[in-house]
Amino acid sequence: MRLDDALLERAKREAARRNITFTRLLEEGLQLALARRQQAPRSTPVSLPVFQGSGGTLPGIDLDDTSALLDAMDARR
Repeated sequence: MRLDDALLERAKREAARRNITFTRLLEEGLQLALARRQQAPRSTPVSLPVFQGSGGTLPGIDLDDTSALLDAMDARR
């Protein structure tokens, strides 16, 4: 197993701080990572609607200009 030198040093210091072996720290980390993966809810695919109509933005609307877009939306209220 190869570890980044900085990560290895951090892990060794953490093991010493906790008064456990480096191997024990690795085991705990693996157990946590594997348990978290098992507990993660399975995501279901989402089907997003696709606009099939024609048209687009109103004339003069620039979707890259947020403040102008907000002003235009406020004006329509």
